[in-house]
Amino acid sequence: MRPEYIIYTPQSELRHPKRMFRQMWRDLLAARSLAWRLMIRDISAQYRQSFLGIAWAFIPPIAMAVGFTLAGNARAISIGETDIPYPAYVMFSTALWQTFVESLQGPVQASTDAKPMLARVKFPREALILAKLGEVGFNFGIKMILICALFLIFRVPVSWTIILAPVALIHLILLGTFFGILLAPLGLLYKDVSKGLTMLTGLWLFITPVVYPVPNEGTFATIVKLNPVTPLLVTTRELATTGILSQQTGFWVASLFTLLGLVVTWVGFRIALPFAIERVSS
Repeated sequence: MRPEYIIYTPQSELRHPKRMFRQMWRDLLAARSLAWRLMIRDISAQYRQSFLGIAWAFIPPIAMAVGFTLAGNARAISIGETDIPYPAYVMFSTALWQTFVESLQGPVQASTDAKPMLARVKFPREALILAKLGEVGFNFGIKMILICALFLIFRVPVSWTIILAPVALIHLILLGTFFGILLAPLGLLYKDVSKGLTMLTGLWLFITPVVYPVPNEGTFATIVKLNPVTPLLVTTRELATTGILSQQTGFWVASLFTLLGLVVTWVGFRIALPFAIERVSS
């Protein structure tokens, strides 16, 4: 058997963009079977050593809805008017927020967990990202049980636009994936990234209209509206319920930002990851 040699060249892939994008597409297709196996492994591990299992998909939205509903009834906080009953509003929004956070943390976690394999085995790195996207989709499918139940219990009005809600949800997931891929090479080098993400998402939650409607005026309202998660999350929620869209321009701007950013970070991921792996290995 002839030995395989890896030839290193100083020439960057960016000097031949057409060839680079063709290779990226081939690697993406080649990564599907490995991504499926990684996804099955990760989902099994996620629930195997947990006493409550899939109940963890329901507990955070329910706990947040109970807490903020009690705080609102006690007038400890001022929530404002929501288009649907407030407990349903919070639980549905929290499920969407959890999905965004999972898609954000997924690439960083996948790269960190696969550190030994990345250093020893050559395989399409896109498999790590696809596996986490599949896991995010699976987890949201479980959350759909809670969402359907609360829609029935609280008699949430549903518009025909609910059939378009998955499109907005996909954009929300891709936004999280975009940020996750951007941070993945750094997460491979520094554990601070994973720890910092936990703190960042905790702060990010409070400038996202998850437990309150979008404010209309003031500095805080400007911050909330500049948050790229806001139009995607709000549009998903509105498409699934009232069908009256309040963030149409913001949705298209955030979606364009997401799709362009995803392509750029994908290229950056392919270029930066080998250097990160080499540094970790040394």
